[in-house]
Amino acid sequence: MFYRLALLAALAVSSLAAMALPAFALQRSTLSTIVEGQTVTIYLYKPDGAGPFPLLIMSHGTPRVMADHADFGAGTLETQAEAFASRGVAVAVTIRRGYGSSGHWVDSYGGCSNPDFYGAGLSGAQDIAAAIATASAQPGIDRSRIALIGVSAGGWASLAAGTRSRVMAVVSFAGGRGSRGPDNVCGEEALVSAAQRYGRASRAPELWFYSANDHFFGPALAQRLHAAFVGAGGRAQFVTAPAYGADGHKYFNDVASWMPDVSRFLHRTGFMH
Repeated sequence: MFYRLALLAALAVSSLAAMALPAFALQRSTLSTIVEGQTVTIYLYKPDGAGPFPLLIMSHGTPRVMADHADFGAGTLETQAEAFASRGVAVAVTIRRGYGSSGHWVDSYGGCSNPDFYGAGLSGAQDIAAAIATASAQPGIDRSRIALIGVSAGGWASLAAGTRSRVMAVVSFAGGRGSRGPDNVCGEEALVSAAQRYGRASRAPELWFYSANDHFFGPALAQRLHAAFVGAGGRAQFVTAPAYGADGHKYFNDVASWMPDVSRFLHRTGFMH
């Protein structure tokens, strides 16, 4: 019995050590491309080595306050990108038009009286498509294995991109648009309708996360979005994530919590080997 307990303890320690140590060192570079006259900046995190590595396009959210659009740059989603790159995945963090130092904001949905959530997602999808073309052309990238991951408005844009770009998988954290304040979403019916349209044209399996205490897109609305998407033919697994801090909309920050589920999903799709 003592030997068995000691062996189990040793295995546990070795497993924790393996999780703590990255499998790959990282290379970082900054790329850019032009979409309709504006710059899209791409921060590429690539595992060290010849590859070829699968490519994950990572998309950020949209702040409620317009002035905060300027805050996006080299450190955006860095922790999440490094977590994947250390597992042998190249990650392209894409700063969409109208964020960071870029100019005109193009993925706005307009006003709440007549929101265009469908078109807003497609505008973000243009930038994602440009990031795919630019990052996949880099040395060491496997162009046959491309997936999308995004949070909030970036998750929504990833859903839209999944209807246009040929990718192996889409992962969305708290995807949506129209949050004006805590538990206050304008045009919910328009948002659900847009999710239905995306589901009708979706091409790849998807994995959706919404936290139990998300105050941008709460559990009831999240379930409606999912039902509309899959009811129209989309393939999306829904995960109710645990409550996270004061607002589960930030659950994407809890990498250790969701990485096992996402890794299993990406392995199952063939994106990760």
